[in-house]
Amino acid sequence: MDSGSLPNSLTEADGSAVIRVLSYNIRSMRDDPVALARVMKACAPDLVLVQEAPRFFRWRKKLARLARAADLVILSGGGSAAGPALLCSLRATVERTEDVLLPLTPGLHRRGFATAVVRFGGVRLGVVSCHLSLQKDERYAQGGLLLDQVEALGVEHAVVGGDLNERPDGRTFRRLAAALNDAWAVRPWGSEYTSTPADPHQRIDAILATKGIEILGCGVPPGLPAHELRAATDHLPVLAALRIPAA
Repeated sequence: MDSGSLPNSLTEADGSAVIRVLSYNIRSMRDDPVALARVMKACAPDLVLVQEAPRFFRWRKKLARLARAADLVILSGGGSAAGPALLCSLRATVERTEDVLLPLTPGLHRRGFATAVVRFGGVRLGVVSCHLSLQKDERYAQGGLLLDQVEALGVEHAVVGGDLNERPDGRTFRRLAAALNDAWAVRPWGSEYTSTPADPHQRIDAILATKGIEILGCGVPPGLPAHELRAATDHLPVLAALRIPAA
């Protein structure tokens, strides 16, 4: 598998860090976990922002098995964040993590954020994985809570990845893109649509970054076998290369 011409991970002479960030809804690993791990590994990410990680029986073991197969480790989240999770390569140094549960609306699914602050060399980066509501009013409120969470990380630079359950013209997506840079809109690379693998027709998954981060490219990676993407889960992965400036 080949993820194309997106820049590889590196630390530059001035201390800036180029990192590869993957956002991926894995549908609780109900599909083909071998194909899923192969797709993730092929993207060579430093960080993976997962949505719909396993949440119930033996969820930690399932997530650990996936991380190991993709040459990654668990950073935070999973069942303790109601689905969002963070995985990382050994290049990342973990400063702190926090799983955040959002207010529960009766009759709707519990939602949460998996969050962390990590370092790549001397660069500090806040990270948030999210999966917003299917219900439009709850989703809009969660968008505001997501921006509050980014601010609460207390770092200059942060990246958010998630299944927003909304297209770019929706009001929650627009709210987020007004405060953060939508990586695909800034520097499109690969393909745009993330849903569904069998019939890509809409972009409801995104990577967003604070204004000081340089986006080098973002999109659904080209060159990944279609049969493995269809077998892995019901979303397509979003991969971005970001340059985090030195402190």
